[in-house]
Amino acid sequence: MKGGNNINIFTINPAQRATLEKQKNLEICRRLKKTTTARICIGRAGERLLTETMLRLRADHAVAMDAVWEEVNDKVAEEMGFLKVQTLVSGREEYITNPDMGRVFSEQTLEKIRCTCKHHPTVQIIAADGLSAPAILANLPDIYPVIIDGLIAQNLTIGTPIFVKYSRVAVMDWITKILDAEVTVLLIGERPRLGIDDSLSCYAAYKSSPNKPESQRNVISNIHKNGTPPVEAGAQIVSLVTIMLQKKNSGITLKI
Repeated sequence: MKGGNNINIFTINPAQRATLEKQKNLEICRRLKKTTTARICIGRAGERLLTETMLRLRADHAVAMDAVWEEVNDKVAEEMGFLKVQTLVSGREEYITNPDMGRVFSEQTLEKIRCTCKHHPTVQIIAADGLSAPAILANLPDIYPVIIDGLIAQNLTIGTPIFVKYSRVAVMDWITKILDAEVTVLLIGERPRLGIDDSLSCYAAYKSSPNKPESQRNVISNIHKNGTPPVEAGAQIVSLVTIMLQKKNSGITLKI
């Protein structure tokens, strides 16, 4: 930066800033940038990116990398009444390098779920860290109460909420099988992308099963403050669950 000043790159709003050297219409550039997170109207220095653009790129990449390795604070789920369990994964490094371990439980954990949780619920809710701890920390406190209030308003039986550490999506199938849930809703941290580390996904399925294909699930993704707000997403999830129960179906064959 000019004069050697120390500038926090995150204080610069890229949606408001076009760095093309010769813009024909600066206002059009700004309007375009507000519609996308793509790096447009950024200009160049010869064949290279401008220093500001490169610094922002590296900073956004660092945000995504940090999110993948960050651990969820267990107190968040515990304070909301979730039963905490863990897959066969022993730590974050194993979770990243061995995805299959994040899809299964030990026999002791399966027994804990079987003995502790409500059986035959109409709706079973699961929260999971997935690939983004910040997604759970930022969104679960807002989205979970909306879902619960919506399901109660529909007079639906709700199962014991479960938080799964080091989880992949397929854990919902095993929990459904053990508890015989009719509809299962999994809230899980999405894979971070440049500059967005707190995006949550919802996977929902009617009578989810380890024997069914991935296409058994419906997904609501991009849940975060700059995407679909968690409160709005919560209402969408309740609506999706209601449709699944009415049509007794989910996935690609569910007509909404």
